Order: sequence, then structure tokens, then C-alpha cells
Amino acid sequence: MNEKEKMLAGELYDGVNEELVKELYRVKDLCYEYNHIKPSQIEERKEVMKKILGKHKEKFLIEQPFMCDYGYNIEIGENFYANHNLVILDGNKVKFGDNVFIAPNCGFYTAGHPLDTEQRNKGLEYAKPIEVGNNVWIGGNVVVLPGVKIGNNCVIGAGSVVVKDIPNNSVAVGNPCKVIRTLEVQN
Repeated sequence: MNEKEKMLAGELYDGVNEELVKELYRVKDLCYEYNHIKPSQIEERKEVMKKILGKHKEKFLIEQPFMCDYGYNIEIGENFYANHNLVILDGNKVKFGDNVFIAPNCGFYTAGHPLDTEQRNKGLEYAKPIEVGNNVWIGGNVVVLPGVKIGNNCVIGAGSVVVKDIPNNSVAVGNPCKVIRTLEVQN
């Protein structure tokens, strides 16, 4: 199994592997290009973002600046909006459903490092997927950690650190993020 396959399988992999570093720089150059397009040039921005993202639907807007690692592991649904300073460390899949709204300064981090210092000092890391359902609103300065699933129809309060799964129809807040209310969803 090569390092990219290990990364996508959630196993320890060499984060400074030559192939992965090339892929990182390819997308970081695209992010640089994206972040230097005039904000009013919406269509030009959208075309560059389509080169970055793995999968996307038609209606989306990601405000500048935006940063990610690989891009091809990111999937966004229809009617996706992310405000300024979105960071997605997508060593593994990061999937957003339809009607997801993300406030400024949010981070989605699939990457983690071993607790064992010898492994960590060798540059080994792991990546676990993140999934965000449909109709989700994420407040400002939220951090979502590796392996987390946020269900449909959820609201994540500003400043939360999401360390475990959040079930459908929940309002969740805090560090660590906890469900404080269940929402009644109308069809």
C-alpha cells in the first residue's frame, strides 16, 4: 500500500512523502490563485474553485481566503456557502451535504498525529473522514476534528470544538461540543 492509500484508509502514513507533497503544492498554488482573484469576480473564482474541489454541485460560494490540503477529498452539496477563512485539512474525505452554511474562521481537520513521540517525530500522521449532513449551520470559529459526523438539520454554535458525532436535528455548542437541544424538523 502506498502512502496515499494509507492516508485514505485512515492508517499512519508519511506526511512528507514526495508524491503527497507534490499534490499539496499543486492545490496550495490553486488556493493562492483563488485567494488573489478580485472578490467581485465571482465566476472566475468559481472556475478556480472547481479545479480545487473533488466534487461540487452548481450553486456554491466560498469566500476568500480559503485553504485546503489536497482538494480532491472535498465534496460539497448544492447551495453551499462558506464565509471567510475556511480551512479544510482534507487528508481524508470531507463531505458536506446540501444547504450547508459555514460562518467565518472555521476549520475541518481530518489530520491527526500519533501520541507516540517517535512516530510523530518521523512525520507520521493519520487522517479520518469528516461528514456534514444536509441543512446544517455552523457558527463562527468552529473546529471539527478527525472522524466526526454531523447529522442533518443541525446547528453548531460559535466557538465549538466538535470532537464526536452530532446526531440529526441537534443544536450543539461548547468545547467539547455537546447537544443542548433537539430540533423539531418540519417537512
